[in-house]
Amino acid sequence: MFDPAKAGVPDDLCPIAVDINPMLPGDWRSMRPVVDRDKCVKCAVCWLYCPVQCIVERPAWFDVNLATCKGCGICANECPQRAITMIAEVGA
Repeated sequence: MFDPAKAGVPDDLCPIAVDINPMLPGDWRSMRPVVDRDKCVKCAVCWLYCPVQCIVERPAWFDVNLATCKGCGICANECPQRAITMIAEVGA
């Protein structure tokens, strides 16, 4: 493993994160998906295409875990029923 101190690199030129950043993707997205429960037929296409797997199953529809959703909109684009709409985040 590379050790900057042994290589003669000053500490201020090689910053290393020592604190865990609690920020989740949901903290920085500008758009968020909203599921229309009446339109959702629970086909799971949104779940299949979601790159971060934030789609969660409910008894009669799929929903979105907004803590991990990054707002990419792939679920809304792929939904064959058009049950998912992307809306602007409040305060974004």
